Amino acid sequence: MGTRSTLRVIFLGSGSLGGPTLRALAAAPDVEVLLVITQPDRPAGRGLKPTPTPIKRLAQELGLPVLQPPKVNEEVERLRALAPDFLVVAAYGQILSKALLEVPRIAPVNLHASLLPKYRGAAPIQWALLNGETVTGVTTFWMDEGLDTGPILLQREVPIEEGDTAGTLEAKLAAVGAELVLETLRGLARGTLRPTPQDDARATYAPKIKKEQARIDWTRGARELFNLIRAMEPAPGAYTAFRGRRLKVRWARVVSENEREGEPGAVVALSPEGPVVQAGRGRLLLVRLQPEGKGVMSGRDFLNGYRVRVGERFGLQL
Repeated sequence: MGTRSTLRVIFLGSGSLGGPTLRALAAAPDVEVLLVITQPDRPAGRGLKPTPTPIKRLAQELGLPVLQPPKVNEEVERLRALAPDFLVVAAYGQILSKALLEVPRIAPVNLHASLLPKYRGAAPIQWALLNGETVTGVTTFWMDEGLDTGPILLQREVPIEEGDTAGTLEAKLAAVGAELVLETLRGLARGTLRPTPQDDARATYAPKIKKEQARIDWTRGARELFNLIRAMEPAPGAYTAFRGRRLKVRWARVVSENEREGEPGAVVALSPEGPVVQAGRGRLLLVRLQPEGKGVMSGRDFLNGYRVRVGERFGLQL
């Protein structure tokens, strides 16, 4: 067991956001990871085989003990017996009870992928992209019983670049978050870090994304559709229809923001990179596409393989 100067941590996480944090905690000389808690294996893929979370796979790679309770709030006594200094939570997927939040000697710390109080909730990265934000960030906060409402400990801004998707942005935020969590734990342990209450009047929300929200409505503006496509990449993937079959648009570029000629969803030009499609306002060049049941292909290969013609329409009913 660690010495008195060692920070004793129970880590709770399921999604990729917490991966770099868990790796950093395991590598830190002044931290002992007592236990990793993650969601139970879930059926996934075509065979619906039970699939571990990214955090379980990482914990096994690092040789850390793993617990996968269906209801973590039933494990209070087991966790209290470990005498942790901190709970560290990152994209775990279950609400923690007051009794569980009171288990750590020092604090329950949550890593959240936004600059709170903006984008409280399950999908802060997707909503930042959907709304066309140019800056987001990560926040560590002292957990209470509310939804991402606890007092802020530390924050770090991260710029959103034009080429970012939900996947690339999550990776950037996760890397910055790992550093922030270590800084937070050390500051709390030394008594040099003071929580700051959130301004609830400035709070915005980022509810879980539903699959139907990924459907491309071609009557919307090209910039809005571009933001939708990158917010839904890699999952669930923005989709439309072409020749009666579902088609995912994995990447696109705005080639015009104001043109209104042509019907929304109509192919108005054939670029060497792919079809140019009219939106309600402006036009999109479809750069990477994935026809139903097939792999991802370039816009150019899509044009050649499907012999797309000017005037054909995307987005008619499936």
